[in-house]
Amino acid sequence: MPDTPPPEIARTLTLRVAVTMRRERAPNAWEDWRHTPHDVALDDGTLGHTPRTLRDDGRERLTLHPGLPLLLHADEGEGYHLNLSSGAPVWFVMWRGAEDDPSEAAPEFVTLSYNEAGRLLDAQERVDNVPLPAELVQMLQAFTSAHYRPEPKQRRRPASFQRPGDRR
Repeated sequence: MPDTPPPEIARTLTLRVAVTMRRERAPNAWEDWRHTPHDVALDDGTLGHTPRTLRDDGRERLTLHPGLPLLLHADEGEGYHLNLSSGAPVWFVMWRGAEDDPSEAAPEFVTLSYNEAGRLLDAQERVDNVPLPAELVQMLQAFTSAHYRPEPKQRRRPASFQRPGDRR
């Protein structure tokens, strides 16, 4: 019988996060603007619902984007495991620039799954990462441990030990 997760850990966990985006004006001769996620934090609902500027000195602007959902799904366990086992777990932030104004950009999606981030990159989306704080690494580890069971490794016999008709 396969191991089943304890009933007290839900198969789906929904959190809210706030992403702080950093915008640099003319960071080099080839770009007018550069956008990057600067920070991600849990949002307890006190940060509001609309983006707001935290700091703008004309050269650099930090804008807080609260209320983004972060969904953890039991079937993404391998992706969470890969993120945790990387040695430096991260938030993966997918963001888009405004079509009509290249000086604006906003986060669209946040995940902790390495596989989900890879699928977004395969779809030509912009995905950057931000270090994950230690207390959230522990939470992600608990969720992953409850739901992820690696596939057992299958030993493959070398071709030289197989009958000629069974070799590939």
